[in-house]
Amino acid sequence: MADEVVLLDLKASPFAARVRIALEEKGITYESKVEDLSNKSSTLLKMNPVHKQIPVLIHNGRPICESMIIVQYIDEVWSQKSSLLPSDPYRRAHARFWADYIDKKIYPIGRNLWSSEGEVKESSKKDLVECFKVLEEELGEKPYFGDESFGYIDLALIPFYSFFYTFEILGELSMVAEFPKLVGWGERCLQKESVSKSLSGQKEVYEVILQIKQKLGIQ
Repeated sequence: MADEVVLLDLKASPFAARVRIALEEKGITYESKVEDLSNKSSTLLKMNPVHKQIPVLIHNGRPICESMIIVQYIDEVWSQKSSLLPSDPYRRAHARFWADYIDKKIYPIGRNLWSSEGEVKESSKKDLVECFKVLEEELGEKPYFGDESFGYIDLALIPFYSFFYTFEILGELSMVAEFPKLVGWGERCLQKESVSKSLSGQKEVYEVILQIKQKLGIQ
């Protein structure tokens, strides 16, 4: 009997994009069910009663929540395809460390950037710049964070490439001038079909963020 794989999805979500990329990397056929977070479906509320958020992967009727937990699940269940996590325990721990860093830094700081004004916004810009400096240093001269091939850290970060234009406009910075290695890395990742077909466009994400700012009453 074939696996039934359903993704409770949202196009502009960087967290849902991670799961879409992992599914594409593994060549898994799945059904995408796009959620309206202003009117959450009964399926979402049933499958993720704790956080009530996307993404949720439903595999043969059983839900798995939280994007990087889902990615690890996909990697373990469909292990016959090339692994997303390194096989070496130290390198695997290293990859998980950086994915955790990305989760704790990029989106929370970015959210502060577009949902605040004045000193808080300026502080968020400085924090974001520091994060990108750290990530650019970690990338170094490697083509990918996972050395020679696209891997777990790349998958964790690449959805935020779609936010680079938003960060530039709201943070009044130039990603290509200040972080050329990260921009080059993002362009390299986009050459992979699994990535390019899974990400939203940078201008598209910016329009979504403008709508959020408008709802919050922030100029």
